[in-house]
Amino acid sequence: MYPGRYAQTTPDKPAVIMAGSGEVVTYAELDERSNRLAQVFRAAGLRYGDHVALLAENHPRYYEVYWAAVRSGLYITAVNRHLTAEETEYIVTDSDAKVFVTSHKMAETAAAVRSPGALRLMFDGTVPGFDSYEKALAGAPPEPVPERRRGSPMLYSSGTTGRPKGIEQPLSGLDIEDPALTMGQSISVTYGFDADSVYLSPAPLYHSAPLAYSTATQALGGTTVVLERFDAEAALAAIEKYQVTHSQWVPTMFVRMLRLPAETRAKYDVSSLRKAIHAAAPCPVEVKRAMIEWWGPVIEEYYASTEAFGSTHIGSEDWLRKPGSVGRAANGTLHVCDDDGVELPAGQVGTVYFEQQRIVFQYHNAPDKTDASRHPDHPNWASVGDVGYVDDEGFLFLTDRSADLIISGGVNIYPREIEDCLFPHPEVADVAVIGVPNQEMGESVLAVVQPSDGVEPGDALAERLEAYARDHIAGYKIPRAFEFVAEMPRTPVGKLNKRALRAAHR
Repeated sequence: MYPGRYAQTTPDKPAVIMAGSGEVVTYAELDERSNRLAQVFRAAGLRYGDHVALLAENHPRYYEVYWAAVRSGLYITAVNRHLTAEETEYIVTDSDAKVFVTSHKMAETAAAVRSPGALRLMFDGTVPGFDSYEKALAGAPPEPVPERRRGSPMLYSSGTTGRPKGIEQPLSGLDIEDPALTMGQSISVTYGFDADSVYLSPAPLYHSAPLAYSTATQALGGTTVVLERFDAEAALAAIEKYQVTHSQWVPTMFVRMLRLPAETRAKYDVSSLRKAIHAAAPCPVEVKRAMIEWWGPVIEEYYASTEAFGSTHIGSEDWLRKPGSVGRAANGTLHVCDDDGVELPAGQVGTVYFEQQRIVFQYHNAPDKTDASRHPDHPNWASVGDVGYVDDEGFLFLTDRSADLIISGGVNIYPREIEDCLFPHPEVADVAVIGVPNQEMGESVLAVVQPSDGVEPGDALAERLEAYARDHIAGYKIPRAFEFVAEMPRTPVGKLNKRALRAAHR
């Protein structure tokens, strides 16, 4: 499905509202501008299956570029705007992008990026090496391009375990107006998205879930409200102002909203929310319980990946019965296997796989990584390396990523369990647990803690946290040392860069 149809039926309806600036893009404007840009791409020689790269902050032009690519049968790669020029260049080059689109706000990074394509466009101004996006659109016809087969996003993994990987799904060959839904649109319909939905996107649009859900909202004729950057109170204000019906969050956003003063939280009416979806990172049990108490049973969680080979889902009622679970399989069949690939019974921890009739994704230009994602004996089982177990009712509980597992004295220790223990402590703003080399034990447990505002780091705080941990978890899991940092290395979508923490202690 494609939002161009709404340019005919509801041309003046907002497709996009920027919550900070108030800028509105109607369906008629989105359709015309994406048509013009698609013509620019075609004039530059791009054809079905070619690639476009986009580097920008949360901006209304994001959707014009996305839909121009999708309506032209192209792959679009949205690039993390927090990357260095070298990291950005790797993605733009690896994706084989023939067009590089960026914003003037990203000029410093963009200007240092050598891109393989001949066309480089910049909106909101230009610097040497870029043509004006606005002039290019003004000089292009507003009619649709003759190519009507659907394009697709090709996003890159976060790269916390090495170079990021481009996650490539085969193009469907379907017409853009074909009623068949993409996976993102199908999931949105499951959550009740329709033409009356108002979806709040508080996260960066380069991330897979915000991009998928916000464009699915437009494909279904609803309105997408975008925060230029996340701010806890601004998010609550946007829910009330725009009568938001659907939203998506990561746990760090929940934490920041919960830590607003009670009188601030009480100021805003969030009763319009029908579904508040969260994913992307583990959510501490006490944080989620507090959100359900505040917002009611509208909190929904799913577990999935950009590779899109399987997912689970859990609603508030089931979660209260199974706290900590990410739900039952919603797409694909769950399997948990040991290191040799042997399937484990309920309750035993192993690598999480999803089985599909056919696994179709591949890592762009990386066949070895594609092969490594598949089960050794079942090519239609795939995994991203998460570790967990399934209970006797089929509910999945994640314990960690396989790369994060700590082995101390031959005993497996799962950092997430320790993090979930420490996170609710009022003196802890954020925490990460890693294994560090230990001559006797192989590894020992280190807790890296970002203290809450006004809390003094040091030995006294470490002693209080250790005593707190002793009341909640087994002795062998208690951190042997605490380190305090001013800010944890998290991405804007809440993912923790443990690779950076581990590297600092190797």
